[in-house]
Amino acid sequence: MHCTALLTVGYLITLGQVPQPLIKVPTNFGEGTMENTPVVFNGRPLLVQNVRPPKGRSEEMFLIIDDIPTGEEVARFGQGYSFASAFVKGAELNVFGTEYTDDDWTHDIYRFSSTDLKTWKRDLVLSREGDQHFFNASVCRDDQGYLMAYESNVPVQWSFMFARSTDLAHWEKVEGVTFADLEDKGMSACPALRYVAPYYYVIYTIARRSKIGRSFQYDRDEARYVAILARSRDLATWELSPTEHPLLEPALGEGLNNSDVDLFEYEGRTYVFYATGDQASWGTIRIAMYPGPMRAFFEGRFPENTPMIRFDAKNGRYVYP
Repeated sequence: MHCTALLTVGYLITLGQVPQPLIKVPTNFGEGTMENTPVVFNGRPLLVQNVRPPKGRSEEMFLIIDDIPTGEEVARFGQGYSFASAFVKGAELNVFGTEYTDDDWTHDIYRFSSTDLKTWKRDLVLSREGDQHFFNASVCRDDQGYLMAYESNVPVQWSFMFARSTDLAHWEKVEGVTFADLEDKGMSACPALRYVAPYYYVIYTIARRSKIGRSFQYDRDEARYVAILARSRDLATWELSPTEHPLLEPALGEGLNNSDVDLFEYEGRTYVFYATGDQASWGTIRIAMYPGPMRAFFEGRFPENTPMIRFDAKNGRYVYP
């Protein structure tokens, strides 16, 4: 691992209600990795990710699992799949990946499941429609079963929708709500979805040049893609965390990009994994740490009685206070 500068980001505007900041840890996982999910499986912290070389062919793409403390690769499977995400259900690790083709970009989303990380069962879980293409996915558990946020190139490139399941194998798309900025055509990319009752939380990527992107302040002119946080009780109306800066923005040495965020709680702390790079020729995964549990991490970024920007997922637009 290589070192990078420590930086704190994510302070609330409201004086007297500043939460513990995210602390960027000086780590680097090597080039060529972007999408990932950290999980604890059988007591072992693992990083589920994909290998997708810039301009690589589908035969060069894989889903892989690394041991986080040692960096050892413990599994490699899913040739031709990318945009990895994962969810642990008891003694079973579920990895979701999107099929990548050389002639027609990305296709459907599949689920790979295993109890020993050696033998994997593959199931088709979400099929595209028409000219639609799928990319990132993120799965959480809620009071109704399981909820997936999945990224698409329609109706806006990029945007995401939702699907529900009771068993992780069979999914039904949620109709009537789409996280797509139809008004400004701004990107809402690579969602990381969690449920901490009574709210759903999603960390997603926006472009600085978009209208919502211009609502934030930035430390460096090079920042182009940044991560922000929103919450909702019903998937229809979302509140954005009222921060001066985005949740994550690129520091020196991180290129123009902080995107493809995922996170887990481990030994009482919350670790946020995110991608840096230029979105074209290079990228790597780095880590930011919050010194507390995930509930505190989320709840501390939504102070009471504070005006918030909202997103209307039924009508596809941001509503400003």
